[in-house]
Amino acid sequence: MARSPLKAITRNPMYYLLPVAIAAIVLDRLHLPAYWILLAAGLGIIPLAGLIGEATEAIAALTGPRLSGLLNATFGNAAELIITFVAIREGLLDLVKASITGSILGNLLLVLGLSMLLGGLKNGLQSFDRRKATSDSILLTLSVTALAIPSLFSQSAEGIVEPWDVEILSLGVAGLMLVIYVLGLIYGFRMPGGPLSHTSAEEVVHAPIWSLRFAVGLLLLATAGVVWLSEILVGTVEPVIAQLGISEFFLGIILVPLVGNVAEHMVAVTVAMRNRLSLSVEIAVSSSLQIALFVVPALVFVSLAIGNPLTLVFNAFEIIALIGAVLITALVAADGEANWLEGAVLMSLYLILALAFFLLH
Repeated sequence: MARSPLKAITRNPMYYLLPVAIAAIVLDRLHLPAYWILLAAGLGIIPLAGLIGEATEAIAALTGPRLSGLLNATFGNAAELIITFVAIREGLLDLVKASITGSILGNLLLVLGLSMLLGGLKNGLQSFDRRKATSDSILLTLSVTALAIPSLFSQSAEGIVEPWDVEILSLGVAGLMLVIYVLGLIYGFRMPGGPLSHTSAEEVVHAPIWSLRFAVGLLLLATAGVVWLSEILVGTVEPVIAQLGISEFFLGIILVPLVGNVAEHMVAVTVAMRNRLSLSVEIAVSSSLQIALFVVPALVFVSLAIGNPLTLVFNAFEIIALIGAVLITALVAADGEANWLEGAVLMSLYLILALAFFLLH
Protein backbone atom coordinates (compact mmCIF):
# COMPACT_ATOMS: atom_id res chain seq x y z
CA MET A 1 0.00 0.00 0.00
CA ALA A 2 1.47 3.35 -1.06
CA ARG A 3 2.08 5.92 1.61
CA SER A 4 0.61 9.39 1.00
CA PRO A 5 3.20 11.93 -0.21
CA LEU A 6 1.62 14.47 2.15
CA LYS A 7 2.74 12.39 5.12
CA ALA A 8 6.30 12.40 3.79
CA ILE A 9 6.20 16.19 3.65
CA THR A 10 4.57 16.78 7.03
CA ARG A 11 6.87 14.42 8.92
CA ASN A 12 10.04 16.19 7.76
CA PRO A 13 10.43 19.91 8.55
CA MET A 14 12.94 20.21 5.69
CA TYR A 15 10.07 20.11 3.20
CA TYR A 16 8.58 23.26 4.67
CA LEU A 17 11.22 25.00 2.56
CA LEU A 18 9.50 23.96 -0.68
CA PRO A 19 7.65 27.31 -1.02
CA VAL A 20 11.05 29.02 -0.89
CA ALA A 21 11.88 27.34 -4.22
CA ILE A 22 8.94 29.12 -5.81
CA ALA A 23 9.91 32.34 -4.06
CA ALA A 24 13.41 32.12 -5.58
CA ILE A 25 11.93 31.98 -9.08
CA VAL A 26 9.68 34.97 -8.33
CA LEU A 27 12.57 36.99 -6.84
CA ASP A 28 14.66 36.24 -9.91
CA ARG A 29 11.89 37.39 -12.24
CA LEU A 30 11.52 40.61 -10.25
CA HIS A 31 15.30 41.24 -10.45
CA LEU A 32 15.60 41.85 -6.72
CA PRO A 33 19.03 42.07 -4.98
CA ALA A 34 21.24 39.14 -5.95
CA TYR A 35 22.00 38.05 -2.38
CA TRP A 36 18.30 37.52 -1.66
CA ILE A 37 17.95 35.46 -4.82
CA LEU A 38 21.06 33.44 -3.94
CA LEU A 39 19.75 32.73 -0.44
CA ALA A 40 16.29 31.73 -1.68
CA ALA A 41 17.67 29.51 -4.47
CA GLY A 42 20.06 27.80 -2.05
CA LEU A 43 17.32 27.13 0.50
CA GLY A 44 14.94 26.02 -2.25
CA ILE A 45 17.36 23.39 -3.54
CA ILE A 46 17.59 21.73 -0.09
CA PRO A 47 14.09 20.13 -0.04
CA LEU A 48 14.32 19.25 -3.74
CA ALA A 49 17.59 17.42 -3.09
CA GLY A 50 15.82 15.62 -0.24
CA LEU A 51 13.01 14.57 -2.58
CA ILE A 52 15.55 13.22 -5.07
CA GLY A 53 16.99 11.11 -2.26
CA GLU A 54 13.62 9.81 -1.10
CA ALA A 55 12.47 9.05 -4.65
CA THR A 56 15.71 7.19 -5.31
CA GLU A 57 15.24 5.12 -2.15
CA ALA A 58 11.64 4.31 -3.10
CA ILE A 59 12.72 3.15 -6.57
CA ALA A 60 15.59 1.14 -5.07
CA ALA A 61 13.19 -0.59 -2.65
CA LEU A 62 11.01 -1.63 -5.58
CA THR A 63 13.80 -2.76 -7.91
CA GLY A 64 16.08 -4.79 -5.62
CA PRO A 65 19.31 -4.38 -3.68
CA ARG A 66 21.74 -4.59 -6.61
CA LEU A 67 20.09 -1.80 -8.55
CA SER A 68 19.88 0.13 -5.28
CA GLY A 69 23.67 0.53 -5.24
CA LEU A 70 23.68 1.79 -8.82
CA LEU A 71 20.87 4.25 -8.12
CA ASN A 72 22.65 5.60 -5.05
CA ALA A 73 25.84 5.96 -7.10
CA THR A 74 23.97 7.83 -9.84
CA PHE A 75 21.69 10.11 -7.82
CA GLY A 76 23.54 10.31 -4.49
CA ASN A 77 25.08 13.65 -5.42
CA ALA A 78 22.60 14.71 -8.09
CA ALA A 79 21.94 18.22 -6.74
CA GLU A 80 25.61 19.04 -6.34
CA LEU A 81 26.43 17.61 -9.76
CA ILE A 82 23.78 19.75 -11.39
CA ILE A 83 24.99 22.93 -9.66
CA THR A 84 28.59 22.28 -10.64
CA PHE A 85 27.66 21.39 -14.25
CA VAL A 86 25.91 24.74 -14.56
CA ALA A 87 28.90 26.49 -12.97
CA ILE A 88 31.29 24.83 -15.45
CA ARG A 89 29.14 25.98 -18.34
CA GLU A 90 29.32 29.53 -17.00
CA GLY A 91 33.11 29.29 -16.63
CA LEU A 92 33.14 29.41 -12.80
CA LEU A 93 35.85 26.77 -12.48
CA ASP A 94 37.20 28.08 -9.15
CA LEU A 95 33.71 27.67 -7.70
CA VAL A 96 33.59 24.08 -8.95
CA LYS A 97 36.99 23.09 -7.55
CA ALA A 98 36.18 24.74 -4.24
CA SER A 99 32.91 22.80 -4.06
CA ILE A 100 34.84 19.54 -4.49
CA THR A 101 37.08 20.44 -1.56
CA GLY A 102 34.14 21.68 0.49
CA SER A 103 32.14 18.50 -0.06
CA ILE A 104 34.92 16.24 1.17
CA LEU A 105 35.69 18.49 4.15
CA GLY A 106 32.01 18.85 5.01
CA ASN A 107 31.41 15.11 5.04
CA LEU A 108 34.53 14.18 7.00
CA LEU A 109 34.59 17.03 9.50
CA LEU A 110 31.16 18.66 9.79
CA VAL A 111 28.82 15.69 9.27
CA LEU A 112 30.96 13.10 11.03
CA GLY A 113 31.81 15.58 13.80
CA LEU A 114 28.21 16.60 14.43
CA SER A 115 27.10 12.95 14.35
CA MET A 116 29.70 11.96 16.95
CA LEU A 117 29.03 15.04 19.07
CA LEU A 118 25.26 14.69 19.30
CA GLY A 119 25.32 10.88 19.29
CA GLY A 120 27.91 10.86 22.07
CA LEU A 121 26.04 13.39 24.19
CA LYS A 122 22.88 11.30 23.93
CA ASN A 123 24.25 7.75 24.01
CA GLY A 124 27.69 8.01 25.60
CA LEU A 125 30.57 6.05 24.08
CA GLN A 126 29.53 4.68 20.68
CA SER A 127 31.09 1.99 18.55
CA PHE A 128 31.13 1.49 14.80
CA ASP A 129 32.45 -0.98 12.24
CA ARG A 130 36.20 -0.38 12.52
CA ARG A 131 37.04 -2.79 9.71
CA LYS A 132 34.74 -1.05 7.21
CA ALA A 133 35.84 2.42 8.32
CA THR A 134 39.52 1.51 8.03
CA SER A 135 39.02 0.01 4.57
CA ASP A 136 37.20 3.13 3.38
CA SER A 137 39.84 5.37 4.98
CA ILE A 138 42.56 3.66 2.95
CA LEU A 139 40.61 4.23 -0.27
CA LEU A 140 39.92 7.82 0.77
CA THR A 141 43.63 8.43 1.40
CA LEU A 142 44.39 7.09 -2.06
CA SER A 143 41.72 9.34 -3.58
CA VAL A 144 42.95 12.53 -1.93
CA THR A 145 46.55 11.68 -2.84
CA ALA A 146 45.47 11.25 -6.46
CA LEU A 147 43.67 14.60 -6.37
CA ALA A 148 46.78 16.28 -4.97
CA ILE A 149 49.22 14.96 -7.59
CA PRO A 150 48.34 17.35 -10.47
CA SER A 151 48.49 20.30 -8.05
CA LEU A 152 51.83 19.33 -6.55
CA PHE A 153 53.44 18.66 -9.93
CA SER A 154 52.13 21.82 -11.56
CA GLN A 155 53.18 24.03 -8.62
CA SER A 156 56.68 22.63 -8.14
CA ALA A 157 59.66 24.50 -9.58
CA GLU A 158 60.62 21.66 -11.94
CA GLY A 159 57.14 20.26 -12.42
CA ILE A 160 54.60 20.43 -15.20
CA VAL A 161 54.23 23.94 -16.57
CA GLU A 162 52.49 23.53 -19.94
CA PRO A 163 48.69 23.91 -19.67
CA TRP A 164 48.12 20.98 -22.04
CA ASP A 165 50.32 18.71 -19.90
CA VAL A 166 48.33 19.64 -16.79
CA GLU A 167 45.12 18.85 -18.63
CA ILE A 168 46.46 15.47 -19.78
CA LEU A 169 47.49 14.60 -16.22
CA SER A 170 44.07 15.68 -14.90
CA LEU A 171 42.31 13.50 -17.49
CA GLY A 172 44.54 10.56 -16.64
CA VAL A 173 43.91 10.91 -12.91
CA ALA A 174 40.16 11.30 -13.49
CA GLY A 175 40.03 8.22 -15.72
CA LEU A 176 41.88 6.02 -13.24
CA MET A 177 39.76 7.25 -10.33
CA LEU A 178 36.64 6.38 -12.28
CA VAL A 179 38.03 2.88 -12.89
CA ILE A 180 38.67 2.48 -9.15
CA TYR A 181 35.11 3.64 -8.46
CA VAL A 182 33.62 1.06 -10.83
CA LEU A 183 35.82 -1.68 -9.37
CA GLY A 184 34.73 -0.63 -5.88
CA LEU A 185 31.07 -0.89 -6.87
CA ILE A 186 31.64 -4.35 -8.35
CA TYR A 187 33.41 -5.45 -5.18
CA GLY A 188 30.62 -3.97 -3.07
CA PHE A 189 27.98 -5.87 -5.05
CA ARG A 190 29.82 -9.16 -4.58
CA MET A 191 31.03 -8.53 -1.03
CA PRO A 192 28.49 -6.56 1.05
CA GLY A 193 30.38 -4.39 3.50
CA GLY A 194 33.31 -3.87 1.13
CA PRO A 195 34.58 -0.47 -0.09
CA LEU A 196 31.88 1.65 -1.71
CA SER A 197 29.06 -0.68 -0.71
CA HIS A 198 26.28 1.48 0.64
CA THR A 199 23.60 0.81 3.21
CA SER A 200 20.66 3.12 2.65
CA ALA A 201 20.38 5.70 5.37
CA GLU A 202 17.00 6.84 4.15
CA GLU A 203 15.69 3.31 4.44
CA VAL A 204 16.75 3.15 8.08
CA VAL A 205 15.12 6.50 8.90
CA HIS A 206 11.99 6.63 6.79
CA ALA A 207 11.96 4.70 3.54
CA PRO A 208 8.97 5.99 1.54
CA ILE A 209 6.55 3.32 0.31
CA TRP A 210 5.40 4.76 -3.00
CA SER A 211 4.41 3.34 -6.34
CA LEU A 212 7.14 3.09 -8.96
CA ARG A 213 5.32 5.49 -11.27
CA PHE A 214 4.97 8.13 -8.56
CA ALA A 215 8.58 7.76 -7.42
CA VAL A 216 9.96 8.10 -10.97
CA GLY A 217 7.72 11.10 -11.64
CA LEU A 218 8.81 12.76 -8.40
CA LEU A 219 12.46 12.07 -9.21
CA LEU A 220 12.15 13.72 -12.62
CA LEU A 221 10.19 16.66 -11.24
CA ALA A 222 12.60 17.30 -8.36
CA THR A 223 15.60 17.01 -10.70
CA ALA A 224 14.05 19.53 -13.08
CA GLY A 225 13.47 21.87 -10.14
CA VAL A 226 17.10 21.57 -9.06
CA VAL A 227 18.24 22.35 -12.61
CA TRP A 228 16.07 25.48 -12.70
CA LEU A 229 17.18 26.73 -9.29
CA SER A 230 20.82 25.90 -10.06
CA GLU A 231 20.65 28.17 -13.08
CA ILE A 232 19.33 30.93 -10.84
CA LEU A 233 21.87 30.29 -8.07
CA VAL A 234 24.90 30.23 -10.35
CA GLY A 235 23.65 33.32 -12.16
CA THR A 236 23.75 35.31 -8.91
CA VAL A 237 27.29 34.30 -7.88
CA GLU A 238 29.18 37.07 -9.65
CA PRO A 239 26.73 39.86 -8.60
CA VAL A 240 26.90 38.66 -4.97
CA ILE A 241 30.70 38.64 -5.10
CA ALA A 242 30.63 42.21 -6.39
CA GLN A 243 28.01 43.41 -3.89
CA LEU A 244 29.19 41.70 -0.69
CA GLY A 245 32.90 41.20 -1.36
CA ILE A 246 32.65 37.45 -0.66
CA SER A 247 35.06 35.39 -2.71
CA GLU A 248 33.92 32.86 -5.31
CA PHE A 249 36.17 30.39 -3.51
CA PHE A 250 34.29 30.75 -0.20
CA LEU A 251 30.90 30.39 -1.85
CA GLY A 252 32.08 27.21 -3.52
CA ILE A 253 33.67 25.63 -0.48
CA ILE A 254 30.79 26.33 1.94
CA LEU A 255 27.53 27.11 0.09
CA VAL A 256 27.39 24.53 -2.72
CA PRO A 257 28.25 21.46 -0.58
CA LEU A 258 25.78 22.42 2.15
CA VAL A 259 22.96 23.10 -0.29
CA GLY A 260 23.50 19.89 -2.24
CA ASN A 261 24.02 17.52 0.68
CA VAL A 262 22.14 18.90 3.70
CA ALA A 263 19.37 16.28 3.40
CA GLU A 264 21.87 13.42 3.63
CA HIS A 265 23.70 15.25 6.41
CA MET A 266 20.53 15.40 8.48
CA VAL A 267 20.00 11.66 8.04
CA ALA A 268 23.56 10.91 9.21
CA VAL A 269 23.07 12.95 12.39
CA THR A 270 19.64 11.39 13.01
CA VAL A 271 20.90 7.80 12.85
CA ALA A 272 23.86 8.67 15.11
CA MET A 273 21.44 9.94 17.74
CA ARG A 274 19.63 6.63 17.39
CA ASN A 275 22.91 4.93 18.31
CA ARG A 276 23.57 3.77 14.74
CA LEU A 277 26.99 5.44 14.43
CA SER A 278 28.29 2.81 12.00
CA LEU A 279 25.78 4.05 9.47
CA SER A 280 26.70 7.69 10.10
CA VAL A 281 30.38 6.92 9.54
CA GLU A 282 29.49 5.03 6.36
CA ILE A 283 27.42 7.95 5.05
CA ALA A 284 30.18 10.48 5.68
CA VAL A 285 33.06 8.43 4.29
CA SER A 286 31.14 6.88 1.39
CA SER A 287 29.88 10.30 0.32
CA SER A 288 33.43 11.63 0.33
CA LEU A 289 34.58 8.66 -1.75
CA GLN A 290 31.74 9.22 -4.18
CA ILE A 291 32.80 12.84 -4.59
CA ALA A 292 36.46 11.97 -5.16
CA LEU A 293 36.00 8.89 -7.34
CA PHE A 294 32.81 9.65 -9.28
CA VAL A 295 31.85 13.32 -9.16
CA VAL A 296 35.36 14.64 -9.86
CA PRO A 297 35.96 12.45 -12.95
CA ALA A 298 32.45 13.25 -14.21
CA LEU A 299 33.14 16.98 -13.90
CA VAL A 300 36.53 16.69 -15.62
CA PHE A 301 35.15 14.85 -18.64
CA VAL A 302 31.98 16.95 -18.91
CA SER A 303 34.00 20.16 -18.72
CA LEU A 304 36.18 18.94 -21.59
CA ALA A 305 33.09 18.08 -23.64
CA ILE A 306 31.55 21.55 -23.25
CA GLY A 307 34.79 23.41 -23.92
CA ASN A 308 35.71 24.66 -20.43
CA PRO A 309 38.36 22.11 -19.32
CA LEU A 310 38.58 21.62 -15.57
CA THR A 311 42.08 20.76 -14.38
CA LEU A 312 42.66 19.17 -10.99
CA VAL A 313 44.95 21.94 -9.77
CA PHE A 314 43.95 23.03 -6.27
CA ASN A 315 45.65 25.71 -4.20
CA ALA A 316 48.02 24.79 -1.39
CA PHE A 317 45.44 25.60 1.32
CA GLU A 318 42.94 23.15 -0.16
CA ILE A 319 45.53 20.38 -0.41
CA ILE A 320 46.63 20.87 3.21
CA ALA A 321 43.01 20.94 4.40
CA LEU A 322 42.11 17.75 2.51
CA ILE A 323 45.15 15.84 3.74
CA GLY A 324 44.54 17.01 7.32
CA ALA A 325 40.87 16.01 7.19
CA VAL A 326 41.65 12.53 5.87
CA LEU A 327 44.39 11.96 8.44
CA ILE A 328 42.27 12.98 11.43
CA THR A 329 39.35 10.91 10.13
CA ALA A 330 41.61 7.87 9.81
CA LEU A 331 42.87 8.39 13.37
CA VAL A 332 39.33 8.70 14.75
CA ALA A 333 38.29 5.53 12.89
CA ALA A 334 41.30 3.51 14.06
CA ASP A 335 39.80 2.20 17.32
CA GLY A 336 36.20 1.70 16.20
CA GLU A 337 34.88 3.89 19.02
CA ALA A 338 33.83 7.53 19.24
CA ASN A 339 32.81 10.01 21.92
CA TRP A 340 31.40 13.52 21.92
CA LEU A 341 34.85 15.09 22.40
CA GLU A 342 36.12 13.57 19.15
CA GLY A 343 33.06 14.97 17.43
CA ALA A 344 33.75 18.42 18.88
CA VAL A 345 37.36 18.23 17.63
CA LEU A 346 36.24 17.40 14.07
CA MET A 347 33.69 20.21 14.05
CA SER A 348 36.20 22.68 15.48
CA LEU A 349 38.63 21.90 12.68
CA TYR A 350 35.88 22.46 10.10
CA LEU A 351 35.00 25.85 11.61
CA ILE A 352 38.67 26.87 11.73
CA LEU A 353 39.06 26.00 8.06
CA ALA A 354 35.81 27.80 7.18
CA LEU A 355 37.06 30.97 8.89
CA ALA A 356 40.42 30.72 7.12
CA PHE A 357 38.76 30.21 3.74
CA PHE A 358 36.44 33.17 4.40
CA LEU A 359 39.45 35.42 4.93
CA LEU A 360 41.28 34.02 1.90
CA HIS A 361 40.96 36.16 -1.24
